[in-house]
Amino acid sequence: MELGISSFAEANRHPVTGETPTHGDRLRDVVAEIELAERVGLDVYGLGEHHRIDMAASSIAVTLAAAAARTSTIRLSSAVVVLSSADPVRTYQDFATLDLISSGRAELLVGRGSFTESFPLFGYSLSDYNELFAEKLELLLAIRDNERVTWEGKFRSPLVDQGVYPRAMQDPFPISIGVGGTPASMVRAAQLGLPVTLAIIGGEPARFRPLVDLYQRTLHTAGHDPEAFPLAVHGLGYVADNKEEAIETIYPGFKDTMTRIGRERGWPPLTREQFDWMAGPDGSLVVGNPQAVADKILQWREILGIERFMLHSGTGNLPQEQILRSVELLGTDVSQIVRGR
Repeated sequence: MELGISSFAEANRHPVTGETPTHGDRLRDVVAEIELAERVGLDVYGLGEHHRIDMAASSIAVTLAAAAARTSTIRLSSAVVVLSSADPVRTYQDFATLDLISSGRAELLVGRGSFTESFPLFGYSLSDYNELFAEKLELLLAIRDNERVTWEGKFRSPLVDQGVYPRAMQDPFPISIGVGGTPASMVRAAQLGLPVTLAIIGGEPARFRPLVDLYQRTLHTAGHDPEAFPLAVHGLGYVADNKEEAIETIYPGFKDTMTRIGRERGWPPLTREQFDWMAGPDGSLVVGNPQAVADKILQWREILGIERFMLHSGTGNLPQEQILRSVELLGTDVSQIVRGR
């Protein structure tokens, strides 16, 4: 089973220490996290695109390329690129370049985006949210599969026998879809023969099982072997040496982040009772000592059949030394338990 880390290069004020990292600090931190993740044997690091003051990762491929020059084995992925507001030509070129720099270690995880700031920033309307993604995914796949492309759509000027360079080292270049829980997204990925990564950020993970079943049935109907499409999951959490220490350390920053985002989206503030349920055995928060974290990962593997788990610990607004310790424990103690069974 593959294990990895994901980040949005969060740059929030810690509610206890009062520290606020600069964007430069956080981007350098990401490179350091990737270097450590490789040293402790993790398989993949994913960086998610955002265009907000509290998240520094707007140019994913640039940051991952910096890490590629300082690593040799770990896979480097987006998590995700907001394809609906991106140019598929430039997206392919950026990640093909990353693939070449990294000697074939790049992956492209795309999605519609759970935040919407990129749409007005790049001149798109939210009313075209779904149509934009469908059209741009079609073009991205055409570019991946064909060196020269002839294509026409609604939101972009057409391409007529246009070469797109450089070409990625991996053939086919790995493209997958990030899904937050929408059945239509699972069906689309399966029909196109694309792997998926489930973003489990709330609720009970077991509720995703019907989506997994739908995905696998659709793969089979579309003529694909479901066994050839291993499932990945992205979960929020944090690993510390002691379970209670982990829970109490992440709680203030996690509450602050979720309450602040909730204000933007009309959610009520996060309560301690809700947090404790999320951190419990049936909840979506993967937090605790190595044994507790490993147990939850293995539980998710049993329920959902996942073959890759990516831990996202930036939501807790933690100081860098604590994030690095979490990365280290995931790659050593947690990995030993998960892979030893």
